[in-house]
Amino acid sequence: MADKKDPPKAAPAGVNPAPVKIGGESLVDRIVPHIKKILIMVVVVAVVISVILVIRWRGEVGREKATAKLIEVMEIARKRVVPAPTPVPGQPEPKPDPDTFTDAKTRAEAVLASLDSTGATSLSSFRGGLLFDAGRIDDAIAEYRKGIGEKGLEGVLCREGLGIAQETKALSEKDNAAKQRGLEEALATFATMQTDEAGPRYAYALYHQGRLQQTLGKTAEAKALYEKARPLADKVESPTQDPSTDAQLLSAMIDRRLTAL
Repeated sequence: MADKKDPPKAAPAGVNPAPVKIGGESLVDRIVPHIKKILIMVVVVAVVISVILVIRWRGEVGREKATAKLIEVMEIARKRVVPAPTPVPGQPEPKPDPDTFTDAKTRAEAVLASLDSTGATSLSSFRGGLLFDAGRIDDAIAEYRKGIGEKGLEGVLCREGLGIAQETKALSEKDNAAKQRGLEEALATFATMQTDEAGPRYAYALYHQGRLQQTLGKTAEAKALYEKARPLADKVESPTQDPSTDAQLLSAMIDRRLTAL
């Protein structure tokens, strides 16, 4: 006689053995209908990130190339100016030193040629100074004018260079009226060179104005400007520790002019 199987026991009250899905569906079930949108969004984000990274990379490459070009230019600009040695009768003519230039004009022309050939970007104060040293005064004036509105030291240097170039051009004029106008124009430029008493090269701005007033025959005005600049000259900062510091040079120049007056 076969054993009788015990009948299944009823589940305790309140217990449901059927599996239950929290919220009615799993996380995957919720994502599947939107998977296409999500993939599109991921692709878009990846593309945007890639573009940003490429732009940054190209920017870094561009900066590296620009730096390399400027280094090539500065290698020439750093070469010293050494006058050619005087030939000695009966002795072979000395060979020129490839690491030096015989005068500032030759060096300036070489640096300008390097700037043009490499396409290196330079400040107007730097290029203007090269044009001035090369004897291209009108070109220097035009270049300095590009930077006179710059803030900080660059603007100060461009205004100073512009004033010096205008003064140089004026002194080369044969017509006295043209010379007078040019000197007065240079004086006006120096008056705007640095108006902040605590700003860089303020003492030089006063000194330049004094020189122009002296050249124009206004001795009293020149003396007043020199005397105002003299105590400030001792505080001029020098980029080197060389004995011939900017402060010592400016102080000596002012003292000589005051003595002459």
